Amino acid sequence: MSSEGFGEDCLGWAARDASGVLSPYKFGRRALGDDDVYVKITHCGVCYADVIWTRNKLGDSKYPVVPGHEIAGIVTKVGSNVHRFNVGDHVGVGTYVNSCRECEYCNDRLEVHCSKGVYTFNGVDYDGTITKGGYSSYIVVHERYCFVIPKSYPLASAAPLLCAGITVYSPMMRHKMNQPGKSLGVIGLGGLGHMAVKFGKAFGLSVTVFSSSISKKEEALSLLGADKFVVSSNQEEMAALAKSLDFIVDTASGDHPFDPYMSLLKTYGVFVLVGFPSEIKFSPANLILGARTVSGSVTGGTKDIQEMIDFCATKGIYPDIEVIPIEYANEALERVINRDVKYRFVIDIENSLK
Repeated sequence: MSSEGFGEDCLGWAARDASGVLSPYKFGRRALGDDDVYVKITHCGVCYADVIWTRNKLGDSKYPVVPGHEIAGIVTKVGSNVHRFNVGDHVGVGTYVNSCRECEYCNDRLEVHCSKGVYTFNGVDYDGTITKGGYSSYIVVHERYCFVIPKSYPLASAAPLLCAGITVYSPMMRHKMNQPGKSLGVIGLGGLGHMAVKFGKAFGLSVTVFSSSISKKEEALSLLGADKFVVSSNQEEMAALAKSLDFIVDTASGDHPFDPYMSLLKTYGVFVLVGFPSEIKFSPANLILGARTVSGSVTGGTKDIQEMIDFCATKGIYPDIEVIPIEYANEALERVINRDVKYRFVIDIENSLK
């Protein structure tokens, strides 16, 4: 064991109370264990989860909260048992940093479903400490929860893959949405939705984007390469697509009706919800008569995450990002709330957190 890491040498930005306002904060990380990787953080994506826990939306925030679970960086030290990583490697860390490693889910590399999983920030780790996220200068993580980022793939672009990317990739693979020629609907065009469009096109699907705002049309079609764009309130356009889609990925977190979308699915169609509206309501007939499936999904296990990163690197799939300095984090969170970002903020930790 190394004694390094016990000082207050990690610099981060933290929220101290439910106002959610972030400001500089110094704290200690755990010492580098035999199975740990010490990652100098270069970039961290900004996710709506950062809003939820900095502002205590669920009532379980453990202040001070250092948010951030879309982490990319460079390995600067490794523990004595670590063989997967070497100093200088580019790596990612996602939404969790620990799990029991013994249950059926851990054994199947589906650690995200482990009942003893530990979130990357605002979680309680096995030593009783509160985890602190990627709005910080470095992190110490067990090697199992680190992912290889090919050096040809930019670290800034890799960060959003660790949550936004895997949240849509995982259910798309599970429900076999990688079948060329099939049709996909994507509801909502934010950080998750734009990645669903990119994956859909990479899988060879015909992709229709549904949005409440006509303002997204041009970018959906020309920038992201969607095949069709529909304003969800346009009943004529919606009716014209009845029973035409094999799959729908719903990334919208605002409250919205479900029946208009359910009726767009073909028989045996699959509707996957990855957003968090306050309730889900639809007619049983829309589920039963077409023998349709409604499914939910969170991020993904370690096997899926590495597979997705490799797929993005091989296919040249990159999130659309706006790189910002840490000093802009509070404004960025406000803009995330107002859905004013195309399509993911990424904090340049390396060059702005001093």
